Amino acid sequence: MKKIDFRGASLNKLKSFNDGVKQDIGHQLYRVQMGLEPEDSKPMKTIEIGVKEIRVKDKDGIYRCIYIAKFAKIIYVLDCFQKKTEKTPDSVIKQSKKRLKEIYQEQKNVRKL
Repeated sequence: MKKIDFRGASLNKLKSFNDGVKQDIGHQLYRVQMGLEPEDSKPMKTIEIGVKEIRVKDKDGIYRCIYIAKFAKIIYVLDCFQKKTEKTPDSVIKQSKKRLKEIYQEQKNVRKL
């Protein structure tokens, strides 16, 4: 089973969601760990090919969890947020790209060892 690595404040943001949303996102991440697709997700090509978002909706709103699972042993959660508009905020896209760049640099450094 793949390990999950929450980047930046993504875990704290996830913990701030209501219990039902946390449980649903946790279940969807578990599916990804088991090599399955989440029940409701979509590609986030605006960030990079291979990045996806888990989509959860409940009475309080719409929630997203952006992740990448293309690495052999780790799923990286780049960000979690509650959606306020139809469009993913530019700040979330920018932050996710930055975190992904950091991950690639770390992966590159590990291979050099």
